[in-house]
This record gives sequence, C-alpha cells and structure tokens, in this order.
Amino acid sequence: MLKSFDKLPVEFQNDQVKHYYNILKKKRHSILLKRITDIIMAVVLIIVLCLPMLLIAFIIKISATKGPVFYKQERITKYGRKFKILKFRTMIVGSDQCGELLTKEGDERVTLIGRALRKYRLDELPQIFHVLTGKMSIVGTRPEVLKYVSRYEPVYYATLLLPAGITSFASIKYKDEDKLLKEGDDVDYIYMHKILPDKMRYNLKYLQRFGFRRDLSLMVKTVKEVFKR
Repeated sequence: MLKSFDKLPVEFQNDQVKHYYNILKKKRHSILLKRITDIIMAVVLIIVLCLPMLLIAFIIKISATKGPVFYKQERITKYGRKFKILKFRTMIVGSDQCGELLTKEGDERVTLIGRALRKYRLDELPQIFHVLTGKMSIVGTRPEVLKYVSRYEPVYYATLLLPAGITSFASIKYKDEDKLLKEGDDVDYIYMHKILPDKMRYNLKYLQRFGFRRDLSLMVKTVKEVFKR
C-alpha cells in the first residue's frame, strides 16, 4: 500500500519523513483495513445521502446567486498528486479571482445558503465520491492547495504518505478557522505561521499513532461535532 521510499517524490526523501514512513510501513494491515472501510462507508453514505445531496443541489440551483452547483479546486493528495476537489458551491462565482484562497468569518463572497452549508459542513458531502475512487479517505489530513504545499516544512510531506481526508483531529480542532483568520489583515501569514504549524502538529501525531480504531474514534467525534452545531 506504500511505495518504496526511494520511489517517493524527491521532496519526501528526507529523514523526518522516513521516520513516519517506517511507522506506516509496519501497519500495512491497518492501511488495508482503512481502505476497505472507506469503500464500504462511501457506498453506504452515497446511498443514504443521495436524496439530501440532490435537495441541496436543487436549492443551490434555484438560488438568487446564479452559477454551478459544484465548486472545483485543485488540491494535493497522496504522494503530492493533484486532483480537483468537489464541494457544493458556497460562494459567488469567480470568488477565487476576487479575494483570498482562504475564507474568513464574515466573508462577503459566501452566499446565504453557503453560510448554512459551511456551518454544518454539508458543502463537503460530494467528497464522498473522492473516497470511493481512492483520491481521499474518510479520515486524513485535509487537502491543501499547491500554494501552501509548495511552502511546506520538510517534515510536513509525511502527511502526504496517505490520501487526504474529509475529517481529522486538526480539522475538528480548527472547525472555526474562519474566525481566527478574521483577526488579522494578512490571512496568508496567519495561516502559514500560526494555524498550519499547529494543524500539522496534530496531523503528524495522527501518523505517529495511526490505527484503525483511532480512525473510527475520529469519525464518531466528527459526527458529534456536527450535531453540536
């Protein structure tokens, strides 16, 4: 389930990443079980959430803000591969060209429907299809845009040894990230120097303690957090 270390991208081939690579290499069965669980859960969730997703798509389509139902953006997943992440559109069309890549609280680009979808993380539902195809996993480091991955510290590449995830302890911890970004004018600086390093601390700890039961625990915790809202 893992490439040979010498076949990883050059930026991955450092001693810090090798430490986490060796941990994961010893847990091949857990990685296989993780993939099997992803497939089963993705199929079940697609069936269960099919009608709610169709309803959300319909509401977005008839809303006052004209545009596509889905939003696509290039992100980075396992081994630094690029893919187009799929979300329900929560912002005005062309939002990438009229502001930052990051979204802070009160961002005027977010639509009325988009605020509700973001609050309950319903905009993330289409990513279940990425889980089915293997581009993402239910649990794993949230996929970043190339702009931020290109500025990674060497050890951060360890988080790309596994597929990007829909949820993680870091994403739960920073569920109100938009509020933190609102605290300053330079959102890029706040994200790269304050938020991302702390997120990576949690993501690397996840790799250090990687296991199937931990994944199940994070799934349950995510559901609880959503219902809390």
